[in-house]
Amino acid sequence: MRGDENQSAAPQDGLAGMVERVTYHNEENGYSVLRVTVKGKRDIVTVVGNVADVSAGEWITAQGVWVQDREHGLQLKAGSIHCSAPTSREGIEKYLGSGLIKGIGPVYAKKLVEKFHEEVFTIIDQFSVRLEEVPGIGKGRRQKIRAAWAEQKVVREIMLFLHANGVSTNRAVRIYKTYGEAAMETVRANPYTLAKDIPGIGFKSADTIAQKLGIAPDSIIRARAGLIHTLAEAMGDGHCGLPRDLLLKKTVVLLGTDSAIVSEALERLLVDADLVFEDPLIYLPALRAAEQEIATRMRNLAAKPSSYPPIAIEKALPWVEGKTGKALAITQVEALKQALSSRVLVITGGPGVGKTTLVHSILLILRGKKIHCLLCAPTGRAAKRLTETTGLEAKTIHRLLEYQPAGGGCTRDAGRPLDCDLLVTDETSMIDVPLFSKLLRALPAHAHLLLVGDVDQLPSVGPGSVLGDIIRSGVVPVVRLTEIFRQAQGSRIISNAHRINAGQLPDLEGSADSDFFFIEREEVEATRSTILDLVKTRIPKRLGCDPVQDIQVLCPMNRGTLGTRQMNALLQETLNPRRPEEPVVESFGSQFRLRDKVIQTRNNYDKEVFNGDIGRISAINPDEREATISFDGREVVYDFGELDEISPAYAITIHKSQGSEFPAVVLPLTMQHYLLLQRNLIYTGLTRGKRFVVIVGEKKALGLAVRNGQAAQRFSALSERLRA
Repeated sequence: MRGDENQSAAPQDGLAGMVERVTYHNEENGYSVLRVTVKGKRDIVTVVGNVADVSAGEWITAQGVWVQDREHGLQLKAGSIHCSAPTSREGIEKYLGSGLIKGIGPVYAKKLVEKFHEEVFTIIDQFSVRLEEVPGIGKGRRQKIRAAWAEQKVVREIMLFLHANGVSTNRAVRIYKTYGEAAMETVRANPYTLAKDIPGIGFKSADTIAQKLGIAPDSIIRARAGLIHTLAEAMGDGHCGLPRDLLLKKTVVLLGTDSAIVSEALERLLVDADLVFEDPLIYLPALRAAEQEIATRMRNLAAKPSSYPPIAIEKALPWVEGKTGKALAITQVEALKQALSSRVLVITGGPGVGKTTLVHSILLILRGKKIHCLLCAPTGRAAKRLTETTGLEAKTIHRLLEYQPAGGGCTRDAGRPLDCDLLVTDETSMIDVPLFSKLLRALPAHAHLLLVGDVDQLPSVGPGSVLGDIIRSGVVPVVRLTEIFRQAQGSRIISNAHRINAGQLPDLEGSADSDFFFIEREEVEATRSTILDLVKTRIPKRLGCDPVQDIQVLCPMNRGTLGTRQMNALLQETLNPRRPEEPVVESFGSQFRLRDKVIQTRNNYDKEVFNGDIGRISAINPDEREATISFDGREVVYDFGELDEISPAYAITIHKSQGSEFPAVVLPLTMQHYLLLQRNLIYTGLTRGKRFVVIVGEKKALGLAVRNGQAAQRFSALSERLRA
């Protein structure tokens, strides 16, 4: 297998030997650090290079250059590494015991080799019933070993096929699970399906395979795939569609091909209805349909009168204030009246303005009138918080709609609507266009809708700005709460959030008992060391809290020395250093350890774990190649091949924190984050902190972010459709 070709002109050397240990393997690019036993050499040799897949016990031959690494000593920097199955008993035992095959760990590997010697692979492959001759292996374990061996053979073939076609990746397991034994046939027929169907394989990887397989750079099939990929990427940036000229320009840059080919491909896609054009935007059909559905259903809702039974507000008001123990302000009373007289209503406002009290009061009055209410939120954490503040069960939107991962649809829809008279949706700013269209589809014809959220926060991660577009359209009645209540006025987190939202610098001169601090640091290293000290020592000492569970570092971006990737590596070593006696998993560029804090990075409907859910690793089983993660007390099992769905979560992006609250938040903010310094980003990060917030960094960066009130433009026609 070919590895890095950027070798020096030094004479090539080589070696052959058995892999004792895989010290490091990056599944993204195949980069590996191997410890190899070489005949004639007393010490184990280190080999570094790229290899698609490798396990302890395998025999390798490597060609490269010997280099003296300052930290790790002499090692062979290999330009090529070739692997073959082990033939010696020692190698076979290491290979089988490496965790490669589910059901076989070091103990059973030893037993199998003692029983079947060098014939063990043949026994597993062709005479697996004989495995039951080994003590401890019954029918169930034997079947598991046989199935895992068969899958591993196919996966390895796929992996070698991908690697031979220019890709070093461990996405082979997902490709196999998606396409089965037809994997290579599917990829050969149209490699661009990989970018569409397989999480983690992007267009460029699929394009590399396509070119290796002989698909011409100026082919229509490539141009069509490029256009669809460009629109899909735009969705990831929050757009519902793109203007025609911009779509063509971006695709030409992506493909590096003639614009005439791309224009022709676009016309064919439009004729085939794979894309749709509605001036001024070109859409993927499903997104255009979702926008249309939202606009139609929201206009219909807004045109209908309330169908609640008569409510005497002069009696209901003192009753509900007695129930909650809180007197409602004039603005809240007016909002309450509007909620009881409207078919659909938006309630928006920042922290501390009484949204929670208002919603709780509305629900108490309506439930007193036997109105059946359902509550939902986009994330598990937001739903849990809604439950805590109202005393009523709240579900995630996906769970409420009974999402079916196999077919990609929802059990609850227009044909089987939700059973409710009122649907309350919290954290509505987080809901994207596709999800909101599904939610409206499941709303009964007689039901009311109450949308609650802070429109000044970051918009949804997915396409569209649903809450903002609804408010801007003027079609739906909106209540905007602005008065900060007395109990919230003592919080500098809340007062500074409102200052930032108004375009004013936060008050940085706090007293010792304040809940908000700004620590000025100009240098990156000083910023990092201050953050580590805050998380490990100073904040836990002040709040008496768990540094892993209760403190969240929120970064503006993933990349850079103060991005989530590097901060996670530092925080992991600081808060959860590796213990030699415990198993670890090296997967997809990260090392996962017991007790690690992790975040789900995409929706997994089978596991009922959603993008943004945070958990802790509670178990790692190398024999079964499984890790168990606890999400709010619910244990969820991941195959090692599924760990690309999670990332370390000691530090996460502010975008990923939406819908969550944390006891304490630490926010690095420097000019390194220049491209993302926007008011709504800082505002969102600040309002994630419940008890304590510290911003560490440069005043210049803070000032720039506060002054930049222009949110990035999102291409969508929802607001115009609502007004149409």
